[in-house]
Amino acid sequence: MTSKLFSPITLRELTLSNRIVVSPMCQYNSNEGSANDWHLAHLGGLSMGAAGLVMVEMTNVALDGRISPRCATLCSDENEAALKRVVDFCRTYGVAKMGIQIGHAGRKGSQQPPALGGKALTAEEGAWETVGPSAIPFGDFPAPRALTRAEMLDLIEAHRQAVARAERIGFDLIEMHGGHGYLIHQFLSPLANQRTDEFGGSLENRMRFPLEVFKAMRAEWPAHKPMGIRVSATDWVEGGFNPDEAVEFAKALKALGCDFIDVTTGGLDHRQQIPLAAGYQVPFGERIRKEADIPTMSVGLIGGSAQQAEEIVASGKADFVMIGRDALYDPRWAWHAAEELGATTDYAPKYGMARPALRPQLYPNHRAPA
Repeated sequence: MTSKLFSPITLRELTLSNRIVVSPMCQYNSNEGSANDWHLAHLGGLSMGAAGLVMVEMTNVALDGRISPRCATLCSDENEAALKRVVDFCRTYGVAKMGIQIGHAGRKGSQQPPALGGKALTAEEGAWETVGPSAIPFGDFPAPRALTRAEMLDLIEAHRQAVARAERIGFDLIEMHGGHGYLIHQFLSPLANQRTDEFGGSLENRMRFPLEVFKAMRAEWPAHKPMGIRVSATDWVEGGFNPDEAVEFAKALKALGCDFIDVTTGGLDHRQQIPLAAGYQVPFGERIRKEADIPTMSVGLIGGSAQQAEEIVASGKADFVMIGRDALYDPRWAWHAAEELGATTDYAPKYGMARPALRPQLYPNHRAPA
């Protein structure tokens, strides 16, 4: 039986060799927003592991748009040069296509990295003023300052400039971060957005700024390259952004040239009650895929089983599966999944000798242990 998980797929003029995507995972290890040797090793290793696409972590459009002081940015020539060094390495030695997630933390910024507790920074630790659609805090964090229209226009320009830098670096694909409680998600959710102007209230109004940002990014990104968005399809809190609204948002994005929706959930409100289970977010993406008629990526407790990932794609619940922690645990997850499913996949040229099918020829006297 032919594996659907290991079948190619084309978005615009980009063809991916399989449907496995390594999720964007914050590393909290940048220097003034710039990538370093850690990212070279981290992303370089993942690029050789045969996923069709490797996504670079949430990369912010401004220093004050970071989650923490150690988060990535793409807002300076130094940021651009440092990240290009990493991506050039991945292109030279790896086999995966490379994507980047671009975003802004909004009211969830100015906090410690998770390993240090994830609490709001103090003035002594270099705290900065955060912004959001409304002056509503995230949990016990300081309340953000509500953005003015002029500041919103500045942020649209910052996103556009980050896209221009991503193109010069040579990324194959980009994704706007519209989930996990960060700025774009904050505008979408009535729990964080209680504006009384044309950017708050109805779903149409709450979508207005996110769609403006997406439109500007799409206009800057080359027409032959795909662009998508990560969306939290539900806040898991009554009165928050919900799956019905997520479908409508997806339809509006598709009309602007969105090529895929990376469907996650939650992250906006500490009161969320999430029923964690293998593949628990897949139904949200399946609904968006069917009702908005747009390709989707499903993420969340999927990588534990190659058979599970295969079933999600083969049954039409999603076009891609995304793995995160499982890719860290096993950077060669895709190789092992291909063996389990009887499929073939790419090997980095320097690692071709690792292919199990070649071992009898390479080691004719080798015998498996009894």
